[in-house]
Amino acid sequence: MLTETSLVEAFAARGYKLTQPRRAVLKVIAEAGASLSPAEIHARAKKMHARTGLVTVYRTLEALVECGSIRKVHQTDGCHSYAPASEGHAHHVICEKCHAVTEFDNCDLADLLKAVQRRTGFKVESHWLELFGLCPNCK
Repeated sequence: MLTETSLVEAFAARGYKLTQPRRAVLKVIAEAGASLSPAEIHARAKKMHARTGLVTVYRTLEALVECGSIRKVHQTDGCHSYAPASEGHAHHVICEKCHAVTEFDNCDLADLLKAVQRRTGFKVESHWLELFGLCPNCK
């Protein structure tokens, strides 16, 4: 589970300076428990620390993705939101209406990946699967 303490530790372990605006961003992410856009994170963090800038939000998000603490989630509008990263291999189903994100871990793409490697000559080292539709509450 993602906690403010775990985010602070991951951030500090990589030598990032923990300013008050960054701490506000970390707190927002830890308390959210769901996917949030940078604008949503920024609005919430500004309530905690008025001098939190949007650039700080983006840089903090990039650092947390690099740390493996959060994952970037593509949205149907071309933007991204950010969600807590789970242990191991996971993918997302994203609601096109309310933008709810649900993780699943069984993508069963082994045969497809082998075929892609044969056809393209690429050595596939990783993949990212996101499916879009309507969640049970929106359909």
